[in-house]
Amino acid sequence: MSASLLSIADLGAEGIEQILRVSDSFAEVGRRSIPKVPALRGRTVVSLFAEESTRTRLSFETAAKRLSADVLTFSAGSSSVKKGESLRDTVETIAAMGVDAFVVRHPSAGAPAQLAGWVDASVVNAGDGWHEHPTQALLDCYTIRQVLAERDGLAVEDTGVGCFAGLRVAVVGDVAHSRVARSGVLALAALGARVTLVAPGSLLPPSLEGWPIAGVSHDLDAVLPDLDVCYLLRIQTERGAGSHLPSLREYTAAYGLTARRAARLPGHALVMHPGPINRGVEIAAEVADLPRSLVLRQVANGVAVRMAVLYLLLAGDSQGDMLKETVSG
Repeated sequence: MSASLLSIADLGAEGIEQILRVSDSFAEVGRRSIPKVPALRGRTVVSLFAEESTRTRLSFETAAKRLSADVLTFSAGSSSVKKGESLRDTVETIAAMGVDAFVVRHPSAGAPAQLAGWVDASVVNAGDGWHEHPTQALLDCYTIRQVLAERDGLAVEDTGVGCFAGLRVAVVGDVAHSRVARSGVLALAALGARVTLVAPGSLLPPSLEGWPIAGVSHDLDAVLPDLDVCYLLRIQTERGAGSHLPSLREYTAAYGLTARRAARLPGHALVMHPGPINRGVEIAAEVADLPRSLVLRQVANGVAVRMAVLYLLLAGDSQGDMLKETVSG
């Protein structure tokens, strides 16, 4: 039975705080002339992506290599899956080669949890359907904490998660189809932030039961002046979001963060987006390039955070105990 990270719920506030703290050390590694440590030498990590990805896949593979792990990359499009082999048979075949961890992205919600029941290896959910994307939430929390520390003139490692208490965050856009939204809300709420969902009714989930939110708004302009963080989501047309809108132009008119709307934000407010950005739809090009926009910093921090997750799962010491052992048959 191996420890896995399938959901933010696997962690709780204490587990999130531990990952953020360990991420500080790996962020420092990334600033070295040779950004590599031998922490996972001899371990093998499989990057198993059954759905298209650029940022997350490259971020995890970079993280594993910086920890000196061996990395195997699996592509469904060029694998035996195309010959009719089941996902389970494929995964069990790979595991038989001697694998310590699978990093899994899959279009079906729950696929990483199912995979965790098939193999005696750690499994990290890198995004499953509309369900969750826990490491995106963790890197977002790390980025917020980092910026708040800088503003207070503190080293990020000296800033606890108490900085999230009462933080006012709006998650704006296609909440219904967003695994990022679910994981982000769970993580931010666990740390004490007050999260408001802002979206048209057609882009909200049928039920918000279990979402620890402060409220829901359909009026972005009314919410903006009170925010500390404006977190924008991409309209996921590939998941059918476009059919829930009259047009992207009308969506932008009501919910896009235009330059005019960005001016309504408090001076200290941060703008975040998990990427990829649709410039001119959910965010104006000029707003995406403002100093308050943290999009590229989020990407940079993703490597350190994913190094921390892999290390805690695989280093084989007591630090990994915080990540609950998860088995799903």
